[in-house]
Amino acid sequence: MENRNQKYIIIGGNALKGSVRPSGAKNVALKAIVAACLTPEPVIIHNVPLISDFFVMAEIIKELGGTVDLQDHTATIQVKEFIKDKITLDQAAHIRTSSMFLSPLLARLHHAVIPNPGGCRLGARPIDRTVEGLIKLGATVNYESEDGYFHAETRGLRGCAYRFNKNTHTGTETLLIAATLAKGKTFLHNAAAEPEIDELIDLLNKMGAKIKRNTIREIEVEGVESLHGTEFTIAPDRNEVVTFAIAAVASKGDVFIEGVSEIGLKEFNEALAQAGGGLEIKENGIRYFYKGPLKPVDVTTQPYPGFMTDWQAPWAVLMTQAEGESVIHETVFEDRFSYVTQLKKMGAKIELFNPEVRDKKAFYNFNFDDDRPEFFHAARIYGPAKLHDGVVGVSDLRAGASLVVAALIANGESVVHGVHTIRRGYEDFDERLKKLGANIKKEQDE
Repeated sequence: MENRNQKYIIIGGNALKGSVRPSGAKNVALKAIVAACLTPEPVIIHNVPLISDFFVMAEIIKELGGTVDLQDHTATIQVKEFIKDKITLDQAAHIRTSSMFLSPLLARLHHAVIPNPGGCRLGARPIDRTVEGLIKLGATVNYESEDGYFHAETRGLRGCAYRFNKNTHTGTETLLIAATLAKGKTFLHNAAAEPEIDELIDLLNKMGAKIKRNTIREIEVEGVESLHGTEFTIAPDRNEVVTFAIAAVASKGDVFIEGVSEIGLKEFNEALAQAGGGLEIKENGIRYFYKGPLKPVDVTTQPYPGFMTDWQAPWAVLMTQAEGESVIHETVFEDRFSYVTQLKKMGAKIELFNPEVRDKKAFYNFNFDDDRPEFFHAARIYGPAKLHDGVVGVSDLRAGASLVVAALIANGESVVHGVHTIRRGYEDFDERLKKLGANIKKEQDE
């Protein structure tokens, strides 16, 4: 049972120095184990991050009749047959990617009952784009408000052409997995283009699928009769790289991140260089370091290949140390600045506002009907701010890691509540920070 009552005690002021190896990408691992459910044969996945989200997904697979054998950071997944078609509300409440089990259940069992998924609350985060795509593939999907479940069934999935109204990472992956065993060809238009999706395509192709990316926004899937087992290694997590990079520069330190390349990081690296942060791309990793006063840089979050929405909270922490005024414009989620109140407790000078946008429905990637007058889509940050000790709470995964970074560069002793949320995406976060010189310890919350 996960301990959900822990906190970090952090004494700031230490420059982080040394080397660190990021875990395997969370956004690949969770989707890879869903893809493994498409075949009755074992699928071996290496470099799995030992994070709480992975264990939740593993428990769902076990409940559905599969096995997950974990040896160190290698997971062997096998689902000889599904013994259930329903995911419990309790399981789904912990993780958004639980909705992706619609695909293997429909492909192999032809019916599925899935609750409205949970995960970090970054706005409404509806799965309507996924549901529309599954219906186009030949499924019947109905949401029953009385029980809070999606009830889906099919007489057999069939290929189709489907255009996503808005870009969606999880929606693209869910339909990819479903189309793999559908009859005929499927063309996904306005598909997401993140490197993690190409990793999933690579895994599925290793299992015997026939998938190719025709253009950056079009993916073609030729359905096959069956898939087989394989072995696959997950690449490093881009979000961890950015977290450690910003922690290094903001703390006036020097950290080498092992085993990573610039793939998927170019947009971040360009913004960091513009801000005056130091970086050196080497053959076996990237060095990030402080080399002088930071300059303010405006960023706008966008689907890949843009500045990633998961980077905006750590970027906000970095910009509190820049000399001048910077702006972050969030376009992917309608409500992703909840951490700002916590940063302000620590002395950050930040104003939330809504920029003038001519065609909001076309400009923003979220469903505009889910927007609310109380939601703000941009933050104006004034620096440099002398952050001080504070007691803060974690609202979502990336914001939580960012508050830890803020505490590392603040004066005095800070307390970060909600360690279990950070544990959703960071393995042994405190221990790895300690090895870089951070003064951080984990304690039981009262």
